[in-house]
Amino acid sequence: MRRHQAVAQRAAWLITGSSEDAADATQEGFVKAWRALDRFRDDAEFRPWLLRIVVNTARNRRRSAWRFDALRVRAAAAAAAEMTPTPEVAAVAHDEHDALVAALRRLSKKDREVVACRYLLDLSEAETGEVLGCPRGTVKSRLSRALDRLRAELDAVHPAAAGGVS
Repeated sequence: MRRHQAVAQRAAWLITGSSEDAADATQEGFVKAWRALDRFRDDAEFRPWLLRIVVNTARNRRRSAWRFDALRVRAAAAAAAEMTPTPEVAAVAHDEHDALVAALRRLSKKDREVVACRYLLDLSEAETGEVLGCPRGTVKSRLSRALDRLRAELDAVHPAAAGGVS
């Protein structure tokens, strides 16, 4: 549980948009996974299997809630956290972060989920496919289209930021 707690929590948070809901979904997902351990295939990878349970639990919790909090992005890389940026650099980074968050919010749920799994959770294409319940090829095509739409959203509002999305 300790090994997968942080990534499971982030995955649930990306789906629910709420720290409290993510914590509840993560805990519920771990319990579901523990109860389903006898159905875990020996030839499967544990992390994507667990994350799929947590993500599905978070989706179910979100679906049953009357409110939907849009996806929010946590922007803080470990290397960037160690550096103290100048006020100008911090202001530009803040503007770019806000533009990215706004652009992500305007994407469809499927687009947000594939981008979040691949880039915010740093899952491989295969792991993303397992978490989202689709083949690796589908992940590749969804991701390509989602990134195109994300670039278009960024370019429409913040032309300088769109060049950095890959």
